[in-house]
Amino acid sequence: MYAIVDIETTGGHANANGITEVAICLHDGKKITQRYSTLVNPQRDIPVYIRALTGITNEMVQTAPPFEDVAADIYHLLHGKIFVAHNVNFDFSFIRHHLQIAGYDLQCNKLCTVRLGRKIMPGLPSYSLGKLCHYLGIENDSRHRAAGDAEATATLFSLLLQNDTGNHIEQALKQRSREQVLPPNLPKEDIDKLPYAPGVYYFHDEKGKVIYVGKARNVKKRVTSHFSGNNAGYQRQEFLRNIHHISFQDCGTELVAFVLEAIEIKRLWPKYNRSLKRYEHAFGIYAFEDQRGYMRLAVDKRRKMAAPLYTCNSLLDGRNILTRLIDDFELCPKLCFIQTNHEPCTGAGGHVCACEGIENPESYNQKVQWAIDKLRDTLPTFAIRDEGRRNDEHSCILIEKGQFYGMGYISHYFDADSLDQLKNHLTPYPGNDYIRNMVSNYAMKYPERMMVFA
Repeated sequence: MYAIVDIETTGGHANANGITEVAICLHDGKKITQRYSTLVNPQRDIPVYIRALTGITNEMVQTAPPFEDVAADIYHLLHGKIFVAHNVNFDFSFIRHHLQIAGYDLQCNKLCTVRLGRKIMPGLPSYSLGKLCHYLGIENDSRHRAAGDAEATATLFSLLLQNDTGNHIEQALKQRSREQVLPPNLPKEDIDKLPYAPGVYYFHDEKGKVIYVGKARNVKKRVTSHFSGNNAGYQRQEFLRNIHHISFQDCGTELVAFVLEAIEIKRLWPKYNRSLKRYEHAFGIYAFEDQRGYMRLAVDKRRKMAAPLYTCNSLLDGRNILTRLIDDFELCPKLCFIQTNHEPCTGAGGHVCACEGIENPESYNQKVQWAIDKLRDTLPTFAIRDEGRRNDEHSCILIEKGQFYGMGYISHYFDADSLDQLKNHLTPYPGNDYIRNMVSNYAMKYPERMMVFA
């Protein structure tokens, strides 16, 4: 037995909106056997644009029962039935959420007439309920009212049952089928193409624009996890409605997938990604020349338009590094902003000090340059050579002088005699502190996978 359901609501997500109308048509696979319809008092204001769309006003629902008063009737109508709706995850999320509040746990199989329409009647210009009904000659005099749309969906479902020569409905109801949980506009073929391997995946909207980028050790498993559960939040419901296509890139290893995800999020700036968009280390060591001509080193917060010599997580880390450079190269702690009081320079140590104007800029700046060279020389150059996408290749990620250079895939038999030779086989990418730290931490964990360059 099928239960064809349509609802009207005060908004697009269940956990912050109420139901204003519910209609259920019980269907035995051939015809409607029972009809149920009721207005519902959402116990909140109905927005003006919803009133204009549905024609349901605050006055109409003022004397209607609240959902908890009709929850028992709705639960018993749906329990044990196959829940059918046009964009089923929307209606199901609302009904299930509000039934849970009322103390009922609805568990049932689902069918989506949007998804079934695309499979059983492919090639139509639109699969919205209104345009499908117009194309198929299904009358609906009460558009955007629950009873009218449920009746129209029931008629549409009857046509789908009659024309299902490929047994798509039966396949969708199988226990292991993913059809019940997939977004309404996402072809199952996109899921079938996904690999059980490390990679990066992309969710695209109706126009092909990337709206989300993710990475995984097992792409297929991770992607399908996005569609499990019944989160009724606005962001999730909007997210699911906007997924029309999935593409992916094989990566060979989880590390390459992590790096590529970070690169792609920065490049594409997808709408639904939140993390990694603005990740940067908080502090850096900078060099600049003051008005007297002295080169000065300083630890400061990261700045958009200035490139640091070195990045660090905290002010303390930066000050410790700078203090070591002061000691090693007899730099002035005042000119490096380590000593900020008005006492005599603690770095003089018996030698002339630039902060007093005794040491000339040329001499002092030479020592600063030596310190900068030392700082840069301590930054490592190495590559991570790891598993590839196929047996005849390796993945390779290059860190050059402490900065992420790029990555790519090299032959299983390739041996790099020089850094330049290796770089000819890799693709340069913009890097950031997140990528550099991630690769460096991996190198410390798996030193046997490192190729170190002098």
